[in-house]
Amino acid sequence: MDPHLSPTDQLYCERAYELGARAVGNTSPNPPVGAVVVADGCIVGEGYHHRAGEAHAEINALAHAGDAARGATLYVSIEPCAHAGRVPACAPVVADAGIVRVVCGIADPNPRNHGAGIAYLRERGIEVAISGDPQARELVEIFAGSVSSNRPYVALKMAMSLDGAIASRRGAQHWLTSEDVRLYVRELRFAYDAVMVGAGTVRVDDPQLTVRPPRRRLRPFVRVVACETQTIDATSRILTQLDGYAPTIVLAPAGLRAQLANVSGVADVIFAGDASCRQLDLQSAMEALRAAGIYSVLCEGGPTLGARLIAAGLVDRLYWAIAPVLLGREGTVPVLASVDFSTLNPGLRFDRTQRLGNDVMLSGTLGRNDV
Repeated sequence: MDPHLSPTDQLYCERAYELGARAVGNTSPNPPVGAVVVADGCIVGEGYHHRAGEAHAEINALAHAGDAARGATLYVSIEPCAHAGRVPACAPVVADAGIVRVVCGIADPNPRNHGAGIAYLRERGIEVAISGDPQARELVEIFAGSVSSNRPYVALKMAMSLDGAIASRRGAQHWLTSEDVRLYVRELRFAYDAVMVGAGTVRVDDPQLTVRPPRRRLRPFVRVVACETQTIDATSRILTQLDGYAPTIVLAPAGLRAQLANVSGVADVIFAGDASCRQLDLQSAMEALRAAGIYSVLCEGGPTLGARLIAAGLVDRLYWAIAPVLLGREGTVPVLASVDFSTLNPGLRFDRTQRLGNDVMLSGTLGRNDV
């Protein structure tokens, strides 16, 4: 935290983060942002960014404040933008509103704007401070991980027993973790543009991959199936069209175009790699998802897809649930398939630990998404 900021500054910053959290899941490809205008020790305006293409948080907060913004302080979770996109740049509007001081949670991780908004404001005599709060970094972690890349930000959720197994035998259908973990993951889905599983998981579990209880958001939910070497049944529940959900995306190797004809009428099929490719190239598949407007993915894959994503260096955050059970016997399925990790140095750093019922959820980054 900036040593020049007071405890009162910190309280207003935290209010901006609370407002920004309301936008999670709706603003992609923009970050979720909240803003607060304070004059004479009172909040006179608040706002957050509701969805891409609509007014940014600063504009909404300033509109709420009206003339009271003159001589006031603006607290905003991220640096105001200095370039125009679908809406005008925020920094000039902030300056024209008569704001005399701006406190940002963090500088914008977007290379196009990083530092530009701060410089614009300072050049016009406006005091700018950056708090550097962990809450501000966490709020835009997904955005920061995708904005400078040609693929989506990828989070991988896995679950295992104490002895490292995901199931007692291949093809077994049973819940390993508690209802608390399942509710946590369903809520987690809300923050991502898409949720993805492998074709093997679809064949064994036939999941819907919905957010339950049903929650509406401005941006439709997207479900993705990664087909490694073969198609899935066209009657799979994940392919059923639901209100609030976009058509399911099926990722497949370009060499399996003929085999995917069975789902072409009920899903958006995206082929990756060249025409000779008969196993899914995950790097190409992720780049294809990004080209299709998917900026973040929560993968709830099985042992094969999870292992291949990690080995390919495509995972930015892990969510790793551990259930207090032992499945140790012949035929158990390991949480990660046999992939050679000996040359992999993912820079794994766990930064969150939660008790969920009788289970433990560990979460950490794999080195790409520091803000």
